[in-house]
Amino acid sequence: MNRRTLIRAAGATTAASIVAGLAFPEIASAEAGNAPSQGLADAVQRLQPVTPPPTPITDEERLARIEKARRLMRENNIGAMFLEHGSSLFYYTGVRWGLSERPFGAVIPAEGELAWITPGFEEERARELIKFSTDVRVWQEDESPYALVAQILRDRGVATGRVGIEERVRFFIADGIRREAPQSEIVSATPVTAGCRMIKSPAEIALMQRANDITIAAYRAAFPTLRPGLTQRELSATIATAITKLGGTSDGALCLFGVSSAFPHGTTKPAALTEGDIVLVDGGCTVEGYASDITRTTVFGKPSQHQRDVWDLEKRAQNAAFAAAQPGATCESVDAAARKVLTDAGLGPDYKLPGLPHRTGHGIGLDGHEWTNFVRGNTTKIQPGMCFSDEPMIVISGEFGVRLEDCLYVTEAGPKFFSAQSPAIDRPFP
Repeated sequence: MNRRTLIRAAGATTAASIVAGLAFPEIASAEAGNAPSQGLADAVQRLQPVTPPPTPITDEERLARIEKARRLMRENNIGAMFLEHGSSLFYYTGVRWGLSERPFGAVIPAEGELAWITPGFEEERARELIKFSTDVRVWQEDESPYALVAQILRDRGVATGRVGIEERVRFFIADGIRREAPQSEIVSATPVTAGCRMIKSPAEIALMQRANDITIAAYRAAFPTLRPGLTQRELSATIATAITKLGGTSDGALCLFGVSSAFPHGTTKPAALTEGDIVLVDGGCTVEGYASDITRTTVFGKPSQHQRDVWDLEKRAQNAAFAAAQPGATCESVDAAARKVLTDAGLGPDYKLPGLPHRTGHGIGLDGHEWTNFVRGNTTKIQPGMCFSDEPMIVISGEFGVRLEDCLYVTEAGPKFFSAQSPAIDRPFP
């Protein structure tokens, strides 16, 4: 594909032409070429939480997850696994706990009752949160928490077996358990945790759908605030405000203008919006802990033919990945399908620029990025219940980047998007 100079269009464009089909008439009537009107600010401030309230994951579902984990432990010859602060602890138990140098966590054995360790001065708070066990063991400031874990392993009859450590458990904790339980073999618990978490339940998919709906609604509200001189941080803050108003949780979005859009995860250089700039917004939110991840790329003003061509090629690559994400296919085949569209157009090959510098997609759920990925070498078979991003970005260094990202979930009949794709470069929303 030939590189062409970006064409700067003369004159301002209306917000309605940037975001067609917007559900906020007072926003759509404002002009993007001027400073944001009070109506624009008010429209974001007047957003209300999406109704009805989301339905949290039930205790019954969490107990079923624990039973599945026990089955996977037995299949992988793991006697117990240890989890501390993080998404896996929340996934199985519903407990959230702040990160601290004082170990707090749970032992889930393949057989027998769960057991917990907690700092002594936190015992009362811990017991308020813990639902699925009465075995809560307390360590004082001058005692070893790892000795308690070793005793739990002995009590459950697995002190000489394999003990799985969840992947995000910090090294000093895993090492402490190893030293106090020298007859145990410390192994990765990923076959158990990923084996459970990669397959989402209908309740999880419903929460992810809510998160995606909120993100799109926030983008719809924020995109009409585009104006000359707007900074990337200002747009990010507007999106964060909109998401909060709609009932999601977010720290904002990655917002990139012009040449900055060629940096997949942003640049340290600030940028202010000018006519003809590519606008790339990559963000999401969480609902009851479950994440969305959506990227929209448009142009502030009239797009050049070069920008249109690259955007259209990106859309073809995204569609090719989606079509390949069928039950029974390998994850790597999805990456290959998207990459073929780009290499056939003369980009790449592989990760070379101009082209696609990263994998085509990642797993998503309680973490924005989790097991497993659409990437070469990953022969994992796609199954119903898996959720992924679909985002084969095109980067042209020194000019701009285009990324279209929508997340999908896999059904028996094939993949389904959580969000409606962008129709065109100048229509980021249907």
